[in-house]
Amino acid sequence: MCGNVLALCGKPVIFVKFEQKLKKLSQEEIWQEYCGFLDLSLEEYMQIQKRLMEEQIVLWSRSALGQRFLQGKELHSIAEFRQQIPLTTYEDYADILLQKQGYMLPDEPIIWIQTTWEGGRHPIKVAPYTKSMLDTYRNNVLACMILSTTETKGKFDIKAYDTFLYGLAPLPYATGLFPLALQDEIQIDFLPPVKEAVTMSFGERNIKGFKMGLSRGIDFFFGLGSVAYFVSLSVAGMGSSKSKGKDSRKLSSCSLPMLYRLLRAKYRCRKEERELLPKDLFQLKGFMVAGTDNHSYKDDLERMWGIRPMELFAGTEPSCIGTETWTRNGMYFFPDTCFYEFIPEQEMERNLSDPTYQPKTYLMDEVIPGEKYELVISVLKGGAFVRYRVGDVYRCVGLENQEDETHIPRFQYIDRIPTIIDIAGFTRISEHSIQNVLELSQLQIVDWFAMKEYNQDKRPFLHLYVEMSPQSLVSQAVTREILREHLSVYFKYVDQDYKDLKRILGVDPLEITILKCGTFFAYEQRWGKHLRKINPPIYDVMDLLRLQETVDPGYRGGRLL
Repeated sequence: MCGNVLALCGKPVIFVKFEQKLKKLSQEEIWQEYCGFLDLSLEEYMQIQKRLMEEQIVLWSRSALGQRFLQGKELHSIAEFRQQIPLTTYEDYADILLQKQGYMLPDEPIIWIQTTWEGGRHPIKVAPYTKSMLDTYRNNVLACMILSTTETKGKFDIKAYDTFLYGLAPLPYATGLFPLALQDEIQIDFLPPVKEAVTMSFGERNIKGFKMGLSRGIDFFFGLGSVAYFVSLSVAGMGSSKSKGKDSRKLSSCSLPMLYRLLRAKYRCRKEERELLPKDLFQLKGFMVAGTDNHSYKDDLERMWGIRPMELFAGTEPSCIGTETWTRNGMYFFPDTCFYEFIPEQEMERNLSDPTYQPKTYLMDEVIPGEKYELVISVLKGGAFVRYRVGDVYRCVGLENQEDETHIPRFQYIDRIPTIIDIAGFTRISEHSIQNVLELSQLQIVDWFAMKEYNQDKRPFLHLYVEMSPQSLVSQAVTREILREHLSVYFKYVDQDYKDLKRILGVDPLEITILKCGTFFAYEQRWGKHLRKINPPIYDVMDLLRLQETVDPGYRGGRLL
């Protein structure tokens, strides 16, 4: 093993640009440098995790941020670190990070990345990236690109001046790091160029990117699964009867190569009596998706592009931490990005019921296949976050894989933690944000709960179950459609990310069910507890829905929000 894997093992490495490596090194040597972590044994994987974490503990303990937690105490081992440092959330760092007080951190930040904290409550949260973190991010992004083009182990297809459809949010968002990481390693032609793309609207970038792609081809595509699907539909729509008038106007501005490619594809689709698909126009070498709900879009994206997208996982706080391989059968976590701990589902649920309970965590060599876990990270290489609850849930799908020839755990991304409803990677809907919307609406709602559910096409939506006051139902003749229309306005007002769902994807994910008056009171009387507001356990939901059939039709009680 060489390169990145040697670095993981603590051996000196001479860094050379990736583009030069493509000319001077064999594919096997490059593979070992960037994807060699897949050949590690679990013992070797844990040695890397523990060595890097021990280095991070030293850096972190010496910082003002670390001393805030330690209060004069010393840490001598990872075991002590896990015993003495509690699990953390963004609130534990907010006052330092939001003011970008880099001098208090374990290492100097080079760049700050931004994302939404909680819709309608906290506008943003920011995360610092050190030079070492960016170096690791760059290497792991290149590993993802290699793996996205791979059909068999050790063989890949990347070259200078490959074209890359720009489907990413620009800096200061995390996906904006992607072109930044590649610019010093290899010449990639983004469509449209990044300098132009960052000044364009989402729709303008799509039009320009595909127009350039018709002329030059598209080699790579990376975006949120939901965004990639929406963008793909715009290509499919070019061949529909509704678009013929628009197409004729667009064709007049096409170059001859573009015109030839488009007309040839349309002719073939008419002959086969099917819709125009992106695969008729483009042949991707690599297709990558990130974010939540990718399972809802992967099959359709494969049908449309002729290549199954490879899922990777990256976030603002953890950076790029995991990727699938050529088998598209579970993600592997990079050993050099974060130190990973896992909260079992039962422990997570116990903590949701009792916030004072400190859940137990397990390490990578302790996870069990089939179990679901909430991820906890400590960012390596001078990062700020330790024992940090990212808010994501994974299922361990295996400890080894004969197809990949791997002997380390792999995971399937499930969703956000139960107290957050994330729709298509855009929203972070919490109990507070829904409560805020309901209060602003001034609707006479007695009680409510919300679920993330999926329609028959596997698309996610927010399902809000409400109980109205009897007076409002009689005096205002409130219907489900009126409620939905009314509340949608307030969701868009309170939560910019929710508004973006409509603006970017054309989706309004809200569905309403009105429960019988007295349903929540009957549930509390029967079971002696309140129903959890966000994604309550399904057995509790079924108990409540069954009880609504037995409530007194003359019930006139209830508490207004």
